[in-house]
Amino acid sequence: MGKTLHITNGQVLTDYLTELEVEGDFLTWHEMLCEGPTIAHIDSNEFISLRKKFLKDYYDIELDENQFKTELKKLNDVDRYSEIVLWFEYDLFCHINLIAVMSIIHQREIKLPLYLVCSGWVDGETELKGLGELNKKQLLRHYVNKIEMTPADRDLAISLWRIYSGKDHNLFKPYIVSKSSFKYLSNCLKAHLTRFPDSKSGLGVLEKNILDIVKTKDIKSRNHLLGYILNYQGYYGYGDLQIRRKIEHLSYFFNEAEDRITLNRMGHEAVLETKNYANQINNAINFGGIKRLDFQFDRTLNKLVKTLSNAN
Repeated sequence: MGKTLHITNGQVLTDYLTELEVEGDFLTWHEMLCEGPTIAHIDSNEFISLRKKFLKDYYDIELDENQFKTELKKLNDVDRYSEIVLWFEYDLFCHINLIAVMSIIHQREIKLPLYLVCSGWVDGETELKGLGELNKKQLLRHYVNKIEMTPADRDLAISLWRIYSGKDHNLFKPYIVSKSSFKYLSNCLKAHLTRFPDSKSGLGVLEKNILDIVKTKDIKSRNHLLGYILNYQGYYGYGDLQIRRKIEHLSYFFNEAEDRITLNRMGHEAVLETKNYANQINNAINFGGIKRLDFQFDRTLNKLVKTLSNAN
């Protein structure tokens, strides 16, 4: 009987599982593919170049190419393993990484049994929980109850990754209502489509929620606002870096005093959807294969439509 290879969603979880003496080897996934350009073939120099440029330009982060390649090398010698266990959470951040990892496993032609440990709603808890937020008993119970990925689940992940890295994200729509072993997939796909600018306000759902928080709460500072958003972002799963960048983009709508952030006139207009502010926010980030500003989400049609300036 071979060992288990655990693929985790980050160093914090790898350290936690090691501390709990969960047996096996660990491959730690460090990327955040829910933002920035991607191509379908992950295990390639072109992919690494794309990601390096994006992380440097947008976040001033140096992608550790050696670390990335060293972790993936653990998939070179899979004969020593009897199974692979994937540890990813309920949110969009994790799900995009999850389908990427499953695609790498497919691209490497690895046929080992594949299991998923996915946190979210937990008995006795009132809020969605990340894996690192579970206590020892809860986490080990999740491990015991891990879900085996069927051939259909594997094919689904590969299809979703190709769509994400492709040019037509409306192809996600049928998967919102399809059955699979990915309990939170539907929520994540909806969250993805609605992070494009709304066709009326030019705000994605999360941007609109942030302005609502500023409007309705007594927000003292950007750090105070950051804490609120991290706790009330639903299915996005963004980290501090990503949220801080969002706050910076939205500062156009704020009046910032020494101990208070309030909405200015444009902020109130954006919340009321009286004007489209997509160009003022000017967040031209890529989501996989497409640019955010090239599309808007039309709530009436319930799909992405090309932004008029890019419709030709």
